[in-house]
Amino acid sequence: MDLINAIIIAIVEGLTEYLPISSTAHMGFTANLMGLPEDEFLKMFQVSIQFGAILSVVVAYWKKFFDLKNIQFYFKLGFAVVPALVLGYLFDDKIEAILGNQIAISSVLVLGGVILLFADKWFKNPKIDDEKGITIRNAVTIGFWQCLAMMPGTSRSAASIIGGMAQGLTRKAAAEFSFFLAVPTMLAVTVYSVFVKTWGKETGNPQKGYEMIMASQDHIMIFIVGNVVAFIVALIAIKAFIGVLNKYGFKPWGWYRIFVGVALLIYFYFFK
Repeated sequence: MDLINAIIIAIVEGLTEYLPISSTAHMGFTANLMGLPEDEFLKMFQVSIQFGAILSVVVAYWKKFFDLKNIQFYFKLGFAVVPALVLGYLFDDKIEAILGNQIAISSVLVLGGVILLFADKWFKNPKIDDEKGITIRNAVTIGFWQCLAMMPGTSRSAASIIGGMAQGLTRKAAAEFSFFLAVPTMLAVTVYSVFVKTWGKETGNPQKGYEMIMASQDHIMIFIVGNVVAFIVALIAIKAFIGVLNKYGFKPWGWYRIFVGVALLIYFYFFK
């Protein structure tokens, strides 16, 4: 993977991280279409550049994240992220194994699209239109919904937003809480992938993520530029998504997932 490949993948990450269309699936498909080998550095890079996307939420909602008077906000995020931390750690190896199965991920993309077509009809008469109306119990429940995204192709954003709407949140409130929840969730995933997880155990050359990054000047540059690009693009995508979601609901994203998923199923089944 060279710098141009990294920038393209980072743009895809920034565009899709907070949209209900699965950033993991889109990055995997993009890397595949560019003909990149599925090496350990590429896998780690696709996870670690989520750090840039995380920072975009903190910047976009800085008043919320640095409002020290609203301690409940931090408690809600803390409790909500626990299910993902526990289950993510337990099923890490199984999740990584699925990342290479493009047919399975494409199928999940289509299935998720069908669900999104009906999501707006299922959750009517929402009662909570602001984060302050979310209880600890609501937050934990949304955290469990988020865990559905451990299946690549599901979309963390879609799972947590629908989970929020199931708890009586408006689309806007559910989307924003999904953004907030992404910060501790993705931060934990990034720290784990860079500093804790040992990559390439089966290759005979196991390495920590930071060891792969520091292995060469090219890897350092790719890591830094990837995160910067993901940050800038995600910052733009967040604002755009809220506007589209408020105006059109989930249907555009549902049809998009179905169209792309079917196209990719055809591609991977007949041409790969």
